[in-house]
Amino acid sequence: MRANKYLLLISSLGVLALLMLAAVQENFFTEWRQIQATARAEAPVPQQLRQVVVPVLGSSDRCVSCHVSMAPGEQGVIGHKVLLAHKSVVHDPSDWGCTICHSGQGRATTKADAHGEVHFWPEPMIPARFSYAGCGTCHTPLGVPESEQLRTANAVFERLDCRTCHRVDGVGGTLRPDGRGMEGPDLSRIGVAGYDQGWYARHLARSGPAATGAWRDGFRAIAPADLSQVDVYLRTRVAAPSLVEAKAAFFSAGCLGCHKVSGVGGDEGPDLSRAGEKDPGQVNLAAAGKDARFEHWLAEHFRSPAAVVANSQMPNVPLSEAEIERLTMYTLSLRRRVLPDKFVPRDRLRSLRFGEREFATDGATLFGAFCAGCHGADGQGRRAPGMAAFPSIANPDLLARVSDDFLLATIRKGRPGRRMPAWASDAGLKPAEMRAVIAHLRGLARSPAPPPDPRPRWIAADAQAGSQIFHATCAGCHGDKGQGGEGPALNNAVLLGSATDSYLFATIANGRRGTTMDGFSAPSVVRRTLTPAEIEAVVAYIRTWEKKP
Repeated sequence: MRANKYLLLISSLGVLALLMLAAVQENFFTEWRQIQATARAEAPVPQQLRQVVVPVLGSSDRCVSCHVSMAPGEQGVIGHKVLLAHKSVVHDPSDWGCTICHSGQGRATTKADAHGEVHFWPEPMIPARFSYAGCGTCHTPLGVPESEQLRTANAVFERLDCRTCHRVDGVGGTLRPDGRGMEGPDLSRIGVAGYDQGWYARHLARSGPAATGAWRDGFRAIAPADLSQVDVYLRTRVAAPSLVEAKAAFFSAGCLGCHKVSGVGGDEGPDLSRAGEKDPGQVNLAAAGKDARFEHWLAEHFRSPAAVVANSQMPNVPLSEAEIERLTMYTLSLRRRVLPDKFVPRDRLRSLRFGEREFATDGATLFGAFCAGCHGADGQGRRAPGMAAFPSIANPDLLARVSDDFLLATIRKGRPGRRMPAWASDAGLKPAEMRAVIAHLRGLARSPAPPPDPRPRWIAADAQAGSQIFHATCAGCHGDKGQGGEGPALNNAVLLGSATDSYLFATIANGRRGTTMDGFSAPSVVRRTLTPAEIEAVVAYIRTWEKKP
């Protein structure tokens, strides 16, 4: 009995010691207290837990217990390296808190917990280099063009030296040593706020009479082509330049051909509308390497999809490291926080409720967003291991033989049984957008539309004889039933309904340059040469599939 009493006494003293140690740790040695102990300001800085509470958003963020200078009214605090004031942004952090933009665990009081680096926390903090991805929580930049157009627009804005008078993302809009310049309106977020389309006429009217000053020295007439590029630049100023660049990279890689974002895109791959909110605990991060983080997993997935996701049908796309970085940022930005109506920004309303496009609707951007993933940025096709070759659709031989109506039917109806979807749907392309894609294709190949074919169906040959020739000569690439293989599927209702006999005859006879399809009317030592009558017979046989799909 005495031994038990001693054991109880010792265990009680041990528990008391642990409680005292915990109390000392909590009151003197916690990280946030040590940081605040270094804080200096004009007035004493009290050591206490701080938080930004936003009741309407249901958030309580204690991040300012360490980042004190980001707390309301304490921007003058200096000391520890984390005691830096928040850089100037559109929104006041004291009104919105921290986690709505940066994610993480707002109520935590230790660094690992607050940054969401603890196991099973579903919303880790967005890495600092991708901080603009947090804008996607609420905002949806609209009308973003593909990367090359965005680079051109940026270059034109710089060449015209518009920063002489205007500040953009913290640069420009000041008086220069040579006396030029002035502080005009800040354009950093004019793409969200909107601007008067008549600005150029007003600028011309004001600069003409000016005898001296910035209006005479800093502004000059702009060529129409440059003026359209300035408009692209202004439309994409949303105070998040790297996010716009990331979105432009997404619209250049053909991702919408297989994935939906905000209800627009293909069905081959998963919907990406909220991909940035993915719980890392639900992802096998082993492929991300030693430093297993979700952003590293995304980057590896872009480099080699099948190596990260078993049986992935996503083809390898040749991307530079800079492009992979941008695509990773854009994916992290795909978030859709539920907001009270008064907090929903204008661009998100225009996209989700009024159907305004997030991408520009010129042919180059539409082709880059929907088609380039399979057909290549140049339209010359693409090959991927284990998959049927994606055809060259900007081939001049193809475009010289088909009408715009043929191409329009292909885009609208797709290729049933193949990976080419029908884009005439609510998730696809509008008629004017399809026409823009066709015009872009013809521009790539420098091939205008051919004149209308007065005789779409003129071949009347022996289909039985054509069957024998087809199976001996064509089936190796196109399949014994025309189902496709190395060559495209010919047993396809959309193709046969749109193709004229002249198109089929010319393709067999002359082939298609830049592809494995040789012309069968030309002599060859490795394959059979077909006479015009034999080619007509093959076409007649192919036509029999219209009755037996």
